[in-house]
Amino acid sequence: MLVETRALTKIYGPKTALDHCDLEIPHGEVLGLLGPNGAGKTTLLRLLMGYLRPSGGTARIDGLDCYRHSVAVHHRVAYLPGDARLFPQMRGREVLRFFCEVRRDSDLSRALDFAERLELDLTGPVASYSTGMRQKLALAAVLAADTPLLILDEPTANLDPTVRSDVVAIVREAQQAGRTVIFSSHVLDEVEDACSRVCILRKGKLVHTQIMSELLRQHRIRARITGQLPPPPPRLAGEIQIHYDAADAVRIDTPGELSPLLGWLATLPLAEVRIEPFRLRSIYDRFHGAEVQ
Repeated sequence: MLVETRALTKIYGPKTALDHCDLEIPHGEVLGLLGPNGAGKTTLLRLLMGYLRPSGGTARIDGLDCYRHSVAVHHRVAYLPGDARLFPQMRGREVLRFFCEVRRDSDLSRALDFAERLELDLTGPVASYSTGMRQKLALAAVLAADTPLLILDEPTANLDPTVRSDVVAIVREAQQAGRTVIFSSHVLDEVEDACSRVCILRKGKLVHTQIMSELLRQHRIRARITGQLPPPPPRLAGEIQIHYDAADAVRIDTPGELSPLLGWLATLPLAEVRIEPFRLRSIYDRFHGAEVQ
C-alpha cells in the first residue's frame, strides 16, 4: 500500500476532528474524499502531510511515518492545500519558476503546459489575479512535480465548469501514468467522474467506502403506480429495495443487472417507468441528507 492509516485520530480540546480512521490506498488509485465542511477531510490530509501530530494511531506513506519522517514523505507527495498561498508581488510565470526551483522533481516546462491548458495568463502580477486564476496557478505549480502521490484538497474551488472538467481529465491522466491521487471535494459529480473509489466522512468518522464501478452497475427504477403492487418473488426479495415516494409513486433500487427484474416488472401495474443508473448522491444522502451541497 502506498498510503495506510491505522486508528488515526486528531483531537482539538473537546472536539474530535478525526476519529480512528483506518484507510488503505494502493498504488495507482484515485481516491475521493467526500463530506461537508468539518467532516474531517482536511484534517486527514494534513495528518498525511505531517503538518499535525496525531492524537492517536498512525499514518504512513510509502512505509514512512507521516509525522516523524515528514521531510522524506514530502519528497513523495505533491500537495495542493485548500487555502493555497501565493506571492502577490510576483508575476504568474515567476511563481511557477520559483516552485520548480524549490522542488528538484518539478519541471517548469510541465508547469507552463498545465497553465496553458488551464487557459491561465501568466504575464500579470498575482495580486491582480481573480480567485479562480490563483487556483489555476496553484494547480499548475503542484501538477509540475513528478511524485508518486498527488493530494488535491478542493482543487476545483472557484473554477468554472469547463475548467473543472479539465482538472478531472488531468486527474485521470495522472492515474493512467501510474500516479496515486487523493481527491478531496464536496462536489459529487466531479468526484464521481474522477475517482475509482470514494470514502465518505461524517463528523470525523469514515462512515462509508464505495467502489465506483460497483455503484455504476446499480440502477434505480421510478414509476407511477396504477394498482396495488404484489410482493416481489422470493428470488428477488433479498436483492431489491422498494420505496414509496408518494401514494402513487414507487422507487425500486436494484444492486446489479436489470435482466432478472424485467420479467417481474412487466407484470406490475406501473406507468411512466424511468430507469436510471445509481448515482453517488444517493449514497451520500444516506449519511448527510440535507448537508449535500
